[in-house]
Amino acid sequence: MPPKKASNQKNVGSAKVDQIKSIPSKEESTEADASENEPKERSGTPSSSKKRKAQDGTGKEPPKVSRRSARGAPSQNVDVVKLINFLLSPDSLQLCTPKDEFSEVEKNPQLRTYSTNPFTPFEELVSALILSRPIGHMLGVRSIRTIFNEPHNLNTPQAIRAKGKDGCRAVLDEARTQHRQKTAEELVLLANAVCDEFNEAEQDQSLEKFRSKCEQDAEKEREMLKKKIKGLAKTGIDIFARRIQGQWTEWYPFADERSMKAVEMLGLPGDIDGLVKTIDEHWDQIKKDDMLGDKIDEVRRNVFVMVLERSVAAELEGNVDQVRKAVA
Repeated sequence: MPPKKASNQKNVGSAKVDQIKSIPSKEESTEADASENEPKERSGTPSSSKKRKAQDGTGKEPPKVSRRSARGAPSQNVDVVKLINFLLSPDSLQLCTPKDEFSEVEKNPQLRTYSTNPFTPFEELVSALILSRPIGHMLGVRSIRTIFNEPHNLNTPQAIRAKGKDGCRAVLDEARTQHRQKTAEELVLLANAVCDEFNEAEQDQSLEKFRSKCEQDAEKEREMLKKKIKGLAKTGIDIFARRIQGQWTEWYPFADERSMKAVEMLGLPGDIDGLVKTIDEHWDQIKKDDMLGDKIDEVRRNVFVMVLERSVAAELEGNVDQVRKAVA
């Protein structure tokens, strides 16, 4: 979860109607690429999740997906405190944000963006849907920026419903992104599902009714999202989980393969337990005054989230070496 920041809004983007047909270039990474690297279970071998269920006796599968304990130590020489503090600081934004988004934030620091702002659970769900599309990282965050800021302000299920498929398509045209028609349709379906089954009111952004239905159980939440939200497959739910754990305790600690790979490339431990332990061991040296949270456990979760998010963004932007040089 990003640091505290005001949420005044600004009109962004310019209108462009023609659909972009091309696919992301090799230089433009996308979160959807992560699914290509997901490990597959061997046939005839009990899954690790079943083993964990049997061992802890609860019958519930923990939400932790990546636990590569053999890779728990940093693989490269790096000052972990300096690196974590850099990732938590505004200084890392230039290397962990697409260039056009960084430029827009510099012009208007009050702009609400995926890179710099805390979002409501509903906004996180919308963002995960968009970022899981096979589009480049820059196009994904630009779409989010356009949708959530003036003059559109599509921040609630009601606002998206009122805009409708054609209206959402027009907003995505303005964002100059790809797969606009399908994404517009899925945004409306998402808003309908949230209004009908996840929220008490159309303006509600908390998704607390959804959590209550799932008994605040991460695996039940994952299954319901997969079942009810069209277009939100494993990659999208992982993106949502990676961010929402700052607010929803049932997901912490969670990290997907993509984020663990990025963290390890920077020189931090490449497994969840190792990263949590590193943050805990150096807690007093970590600069966390600007992090969200009234209680220490919430601040700790948001530090973990920020490290994951900035690491993934640096990898997607091709800036891993530059981040390492910045803290050398």
